[in-house]
Amino acid sequence: MNSDQTEHRALSVENRPKYYGREFHGIISREKADELLGGVEGAYILRESQRQPGCYTLALRFGNQTLNYRLFYDGKHFVGEKRFESIHDLVTDGLITLYIETKASEYISKMTTNPIYEHIGYATLLREKVSRRLSRSKNESRKASVTNEEHTAVEKISSLVRRAALTHSDNHFNYEKTHNFKVHTFRGPHWCEYCANFMWGLIAQGVRCSDCGLNVHKQCSKHVPNDCQPDLKRIKKVYCCDLTTLVKAHNTQRPMVVDICIREIEARGLKSEGLYRVSGFTEHIEDVKMAFDRDGEKADISANIYPDINIITGALKLYFRDLPIPVITYDTYSKFIEAAKISNADERLEAVHEVLMLLPPAHYETLRYLMIHLKKVTMNEKDNFMNAENLGIVFGPTLMRPPEDSTLTTLHDMRYQKLIVQILIENEDVLF
Repeated sequence: MNSDQTEHRALSVENRPKYYGREFHGIISREKADELLGGVEGAYILRESQRQPGCYTLALRFGNQTLNYRLFYDGKHFVGEKRFESIHDLVTDGLITLYIETKASEYISKMTTNPIYEHIGYATLLREKVSRRLSRSKNESRKASVTNEEHTAVEKISSLVRRAALTHSDNHFNYEKTHNFKVHTFRGPHWCEYCANFMWGLIAQGVRCSDCGLNVHKQCSKHVPNDCQPDLKRIKKVYCCDLTTLVKAHNTQRPMVVDICIREIEARGLKSEGLYRVSGFTEHIEDVKMAFDRDGEKADISANIYPDINIITGALKLYFRDLPIPVITYDTYSKFIEAAKISNADERLEAVHEVLMLLPPAHYETLRYLMIHLKKVTMNEKDNFMNAENLGIVFGPTLMRPPEDSTLTTLHDMRYQKLIVQILIENEDVLF
């Protein structure tokens, strides 16, 4: 590829894709590509397949042999999961990876066998420092303890130390949460916070949890416990945020929007006719949503701002509808539907109780609190005309959705969704 003859050939190639440069040599065989590379370690060319015109291959010299990779382009170049702006970057990253995997394969295979994750000696002092600061703030509000005292200490240390400190904090609700890992490109040297080894590569060297900021190798991410402690700095909004992520970030038992809305409704709306059935103005409901996203628990939804209680009930229903995973999760949906189909009332109640136990703790607690509230609504039926069946019609599709986005399934299951919520309301004192 470095010879004048090779460069001249590359420049004169016809039908060269516009996203390839001088490295493209047209339709040639593997043998010809090997000959052109001349045995130079790290040299590479691109060729079009003789057997499959329109398909392209990267021929790369490494380890005294020519390696051939099917090459793709969708705006960026890739041969695997990683996507690159240029062929040069792709090859550079590939050579780094090949070298590491060839020279340190045994070392890599042992990386996860002795992780530092659960016993990080270098972080002990910082962990104790954070824990002391957290303990001093125990008498403050939960929000303040997370956003003020903890934020000041944690922003200067790694997400791993942050996780350790919060795990040992006695005022943090112990809901299990999986990490939300996404492929990440790190600028400058980075080390895995699970195995403490270097994260190699030019781009996409590892994954980062978008909720707590934990940085690990992709292979290490499979071994990290479900102990994500979300960081408020990374939680941009209240609505459309995963339920467990939100409550752990704000250090509360339930989403604050649920508590605040229900308090307001019970304070001034339990006798309102058609409560939850009557809709408020969409624009005003959106205003409440934006207030929670912007101000969190400081959002003002009082009667002075929103005199129509239907705006508050609408905002609460919208919160549940916007959840990426419904309160009654996708994993338990079919089990609840099957329980609703049981004809014997006692057996049906027992089946519903068994499925309730499968809900994630934060979802269970939110559902429990909501059902206690809805039971209070039914106790005012003579004024608001809302019984458990009516509320089931409203909240069935709000609290549970089928995993597959099927209109037919939704329509078929509506009566069972209604029945499940009705059963939960009528038997909340037994089921929870």
